[in-house]
Amino acid sequence: MNNPQDNRNRYRRIWDWFWRPTTQFSVGFTLISGFLIGILFWGGFHWTIEASNTEDFCVSCHSMETNLGEYRQTVHYYNHSGVRAVCSDCHVPKEWQHKIKAKAIAVKDVFYELIGSIDTTEKYEARRIDMAKIVWKKMRANDSRECRNCHAFEYMDFTIQEPRASSEHQRGIDEGLTCIDCHQGVAHKLPSNWLEEYEKLKNPVSASNFGSLWMMALANKPAHESDVVGSLEK
Repeated sequence: MNNPQDNRNRYRRIWDWFWRPTTQFSVGFTLISGFLIGILFWGGFHWTIEASNTEDFCVSCHSMETNLGEYRQTVHYYNHSGVRAVCSDCHVPKEWQHKIKAKAIAVKDVFYELIGSIDTTEKYEARRIDMAKIVWKKMRANDSRECRNCHAFEYMDFTIQEPRASSEHQRGIDEGLTCIDCHQGVAHKLPSNWLEEYEKLKNPVSASNFGSLWMMALANKPAHESDVVGSLEK
């Protein structure tokens, strides 16, 4: 049985050894070496992050071929000005803290790629609405942050925009809308039931109403259409 005192002594010896002055290298050599190693580590880390932001990296997975084909049919890929937005411009934040968080979360995509979650057209289409809802929810939560890296109301000249565009942008300002509230499907094909699902995302059913419908389902009691509609409207 381990003695707690022995464990504390062991940790203390390790701590003392770590901070003990070296007898083989000068202080200057140790500091310079640590500084250079730090630069190499930081440079390698930064290079890895930037390499994983490239379009080639993003579409290197087989399951991303569908995304790539759809993206290449949009104005974000091919347009009159030649200015392009690649995958990371829309899906990876610029700010360091948000970028690292996004990279950590993206590790799950590697797992799903390995198990083949969307490796066929049928699987991809079956999950399209779920993937879209994840992105919509995130963009509504951060006020379409990545869109605003390139598009900002304060720098738009409404006088040279199409009448409908300028009118909708002004409505967006007046009503506090965010980009994704109007611009779904700008880079990827929308599912057939996208509008219904997006409205649900904007106006979720209250917990009490949802609970009532769920209890009816558990009790095997069919909910009349008017009951459902009435519950959703409350």
